[in-house]
Amino acid sequence: MSGRVMARSGPPEERPSRQINIVLRNSEPPVVSQSVPDSEARSSAKVMPQNSLFADLQKELDALVGLDHIKELMYEIFALLQIASMRSEAGLLSEAQVFHMVFKGNPGTGKTTVARLVAKFFQRMGVLSKGHLIEVERADLVGEYIGHTAQKTRDLVKKAMGGILFVDEAYSLARGGEKDFGKEAIDVLVKQMEDSKSQFILILAGYSDEMDFFLDTNPGLPSRFPIVMEFPDYTIDQLIQIAEGMAKERDYILMPQAIVKLKQHLLREKVEGEHVFSNARYVRNVIERSIRQQAVRILNQYSGGSPGKLELMTIRTEDLKFE
Repeated sequence: MSGRVMARSGPPEERPSRQINIVLRNSEPPVVSQSVPDSEARSSAKVMPQNSLFADLQKELDALVGLDHIKELMYEIFALLQIASMRSEAGLLSEAQVFHMVFKGNPGTGKTTVARLVAKFFQRMGVLSKGHLIEVERADLVGEYIGHTAQKTRDLVKKAMGGILFVDEAYSLARGGEKDFGKEAIDVLVKQMEDSKSQFILILAGYSDEMDFFLDTNPGLPSRFPIVMEFPDYTIDQLIQIAEGMAKERDYILMPQAIVKLKQHLLREKVEGEHVFSNARYVRNVIERSIRQQAVRILNQYSGGSPGKLELMTIRTEDLKFE
């Protein structure tokens, strides 16, 4: 099973390694489908109460801008798990599914956000026992001497048991060629996928073209990842929607003139920018910078008094500063 959405890609950029990010979720008991007699099944075929299991996740997915094909794919996976449960209860063959995934797309297109939702979804459906996400990159997996990489990688897989191991910029593991320790990390991951295929889910993420190259370096890799999600760049209108949403979450509003100014800047940045455009990540930085600039403006403007509530909420054109 695979789901594909077209995405723009670009050359990777080096960035300093970061600490391992572990996102723990409150443990929820897995939900087991109840068997339904044939007579009741026929009468309730159009309204399936099991769909309520998807309702909470759907609310969170619907809150994400765009990503329509990914939302459809998540429902496909939900439907597959539900029908597999029904088939098992009916005494039909129901093979265990493999859910290792590849996420392709430019920075800021929602890959990590969706990975967290996937972890929550699979824990809720009983596929994963814990539903936590461990986010790592090359520096977290690759060691400094022979044997060090294998141990580091196995330790991280062990931490990911019951949840998801999310490897960002996974293509960097194949950069150094045959003698690079990154290849050792790949070999360990492949072995762990086979030995513990139902105990954790591995998600490899990165730029589209770079991930294609990475998968081609090991003939056995593509077949081990039955689900491929491609995250497209956001359109300008979607980026504006994201910007307004980010402002609203912080109790700010963007003036119409500020929105026009931001839209014009985003158009130029996407076309003329020197680096790969980082989509929602770029917008977040702009909003956070504008909030700081608004604070300075208001403090200077109202040095002898206090501004009203609306003024404290309003982001004006002069607050938008672009580096």
